[in-house]
Amino acid sequence: MRLRYISIVVALLLAIVGFTARFSLAQSQGNSTPPPGNTLFENVRIFNGTASQLSPPSNVLVVNNKIQKISPSAIAAPSGGLTRIKGNGRVLMPGLIDAHTHIMMSISPLEQLLSPNTTIEVINQTGETAAKDVLLRGFTSIRDVGGPSFGLKKAIDKGTTLGPRIWSAGAMISQTSGHADYRSPKDLPRAPYTQLSRPELLGAGAIADGVDEVLRRTREQLMQGASHIKLSAGGGVSSDYDPLDVSQYTEAELRAAVEAADNWNTYVTVHAYTPKAIQTAIRAGVKCIEHGQLMDEATAKIMAEKGTWISLQPFLDDEDAIPFPEGSDNRAKQLQMTRGTDTAYGLAKKYKLKTAWGTDTLFDAKLATRQGAQLAKLTRWYTPLEVLKMATSTNAELLAMSGPRNPYPGKLGVVQEGALADLLLVKGDPLQNIKLIEDPAKNFLVIMKDGKIYKNIGA
Repeated sequence: MRLRYISIVVALLLAIVGFTARFSLAQSQGNSTPPPGNTLFENVRIFNGTASQLSPPSNVLVVNNKIQKISPSAIAAPSGGLTRIKGNGRVLMPGLIDAHTHIMMSISPLEQLLSPNTTIEVINQTGETAAKDVLLRGFTSIRDVGGPSFGLKKAIDKGTTLGPRIWSAGAMISQTSGHADYRSPKDLPRAPYTQLSRPELLGAGAIADGVDEVLRRTREQLMQGASHIKLSAGGGVSSDYDPLDVSQYTEAELRAAVEAADNWNTYVTVHAYTPKAIQTAIRAGVKCIEHGQLMDEATAKIMAEKGTWISLQPFLDDEDAIPFPEGSDNRAKQLQMTRGTDTAYGLAKKYKLKTAWGTDTLFDAKLATRQGAQLAKLTRWYTPLEVLKMATSTNAELLAMSGPRNPYPGKLGVVQEGALADLLLVKGDPLQNIKLIEDPAKNFLVIMKDGKIYKNIGA
């Protein structure tokens, strides 16, 4: 047992050292957060995150990190210096929010992450790269639902590296044989003295069986700063030992996590596709379901009655599908899951479920670049207005469910006086042409997060 705890401590120390060294280097290379200041956007039409149409030409004053004033009339410059951005009638909108990410695992192949030859320093570097790219795609906030992102989040918040705001769940908690159990059969049986698996040592997953272990692993994530808790309640596509129809965790085990999170005034979300997995989680008090592609009408009715959120992703068998080998069990599960996506969105709309959007990009650097394209894909089921609302004000409501564990108190997802200044200036009108968000390098002229300008071209 002592050897087991020593190995955990060593792994955590290595992770801290790796982050510190890497992020100090990033700061010296000019990747640190720009200084704060006052900014005036002049002559912009505003999509405020909730309204059905753009505002008339307006001016927006940002002071420090908040929107201080919005007016159709000229706004007097405050003392202390000012950056003027001439909008020329372009659209100003809230920063985008991705509600389902795994930032530390989004651009690295799974084989690389599981390899003992891949150092923590390499994982930290890829996490930093992924975070910077996410911000420069116009996503100023992300909800991380499984992975060792605590260190990255702290570095971004301190300004030593670039990236979005991060709501981190920490390690995804899984039963033995569950969606976050990436051991092989040769690693079994597990004993008290058994070395933790590599994903556990890295903080990507945490295997827990029984109420007591679930309580412990949940509390460990909260201790490290989790804003919410993520468990796997059913079979997964990328995992090897759990068919999609498998339900994971008993109601009592799930309720243990819910009670531990509730004691910290936050909530539990779960990975689940099937009616049984979803309904068991809801009975246990889970507030949000990730995915839900295989749910049925009875399950949708229960979710509507309970006010349960669904965090859906537009998974289809198309160019954005994670490339599993043809003929593999993972590919078969992927096809089974994607065939349910149209039904899931149809039920979410029919029963007016609280619906969030996210990408769930994993293990593929090329796929990660299509973050905006995956958002635009929602027009298969929604209008452009509904799509943009979902990725701004609606996703912000889900983030706010963390209550006191919300690491960024303040209003997000809207352009309103008093709201936090996460803003995009767009070349064109995304309400008329949603595909503008597919090319952020060209069409997002200004990207602002927390009142700081990270990109300003051609404005």
